[in-house]
Amino acid sequence: MFLTELFRTAAFRLTLMAVAAMAGVMVMQFALVYTQMEAVESHRSTELLRGEARLLSEMTPEHLEYVIRKRATDDMRLVISSAGLFDSGHAVITGDLRSWPRGLKADGKPHNIEIYPEEGAPYPMRLLAVTLTDGNILVLGRSFHLLAEQKLMLRHATVLAAVPTLLFALLLGMVLSHRALSRVKDMHEAIDLIMAGDIHERLPAGKERDDLERLAGSVNRMLDRLERLMDGMREVGNDIAHDLRTPLSRVRAKLERALSTGSQQEALEGAVARAVDDLDQCLAIITALLRIAEIESSRRRAGFAVLDLGELVADVVDLYEPIAETEGIHLLTQRGPSAVTIDGDRHLLIELLANLVDNAIKFTPEGGQVTVAVLRRPAGGAVLTVADTGIGIAREEREAVLSRFYRSDKSRHVPGNGLGLSLVSAIAHLHEASVAVEEGPDGRGTCFRITFQ
Repeated sequence: MFLTELFRTAAFRLTLMAVAAMAGVMVMQFALVYTQMEAVESHRSTELLRGEARLLSEMTPEHLEYVIRKRATDDMRLVISSAGLFDSGHAVITGDLRSWPRGLKADGKPHNIEIYPEEGAPYPMRLLAVTLTDGNILVLGRSFHLLAEQKLMLRHATVLAAVPTLLFALLLGMVLSHRALSRVKDMHEAIDLIMAGDIHERLPAGKERDDLERLAGSVNRMLDRLERLMDGMREVGNDIAHDLRTPLSRVRAKLERALSTGSQQEALEGAVARAVDDLDQCLAIITALLRIAEIESSRRRAGFAVLDLGELVADVVDLYEPIAETEGIHLLTQRGPSAVTIDGDRHLLIELLANLVDNAIKFTPEGGQVTVAVLRRPAGGAVLTVADTGIGIAREEREAVLSRFYRSDKSRHVPGNGLGLSLVSAIAHLHEASVAVEEGPDGRGTCFRITFQ
């Protein structure tokens, strides 16, 4: 069972593919060397035979016969394996070739021919037959025994090199597969614990030095994200129950009071109108939560385009300028000389900026100032700031105000549901931007800084 799992791992399959590739390379290398060796030896034999034939054909017949007879008996046979002198009728005159080789033609070209000795098995030779001026035929030959020995050595060397190499590669594949299988087993055990409900369990990722550890690290980050979302959903559920219970209880109490007291029509209409206002507040909370959920699902990224952030700020400031004048607040803008562009969704960014400007106007007293600025970062990207001179946010509450339903004690008197800044945070996260809450100018008020990468 273990071996079956071992052989089915991706590491072992990759090893088999590597072994197959190595075997293929070895076969091609062997074939190339084998054919080149034969071609080189054939060419060398042909050149030697032709050179020797040219040298011998220049001798006198008596001298040539003496040389051939001498070559048949001394060590020079190592250079030319065989030599023979035949008459025009293919009868042997002298030499170690005792008969005319079958199929040989006296055309001055080399031929590979089987030689059949009087005793023993036939053997191949490369023969060259040249017709001399006196009509006799000179036959020279070279044996292929050296080439055969070289081929045999090449085959043995290839086998001796290939077998241990391939066996070592297979053994290495089994070791790597066993290591990968043990790591995957640990991951399966961790996944089983997570599926059993232990959402705090994580996969063994180590230092993420290889692909498997990097994959485990990515899964762990995904699990961290899911855990935060689950905690957020749990908190949202509690917050929804808490925030909706008050207006719904108030609606029910008012309607029961109107029915029990038998009020006149005008009193009933007033009670119904107040109930409708409370229900509208509940619907506003639900709508805002659905809006945040839609943005956090990242489905709006398909509508991204290149936008001029300065033009977008100008549009929002033009929209809120009459409201600011009514409240006696100075609404100012600061823009650089060049356009600051980002990649984003225009409608969502207008919603983000509108929430920040609306909050700044709400919490700034008469005679105060709200400044919207757009700057280009030296390292790339853009910075959008909305600063006011209002009541400010305590340092310990600056991170909490971005969470859902959180309302500072200073803002209890202002109508709202505590979801505006959560919407800002969701839109910024969708645009891969960070939100920072800082002190306003001269230590007064609040400054929201949105940094786009």
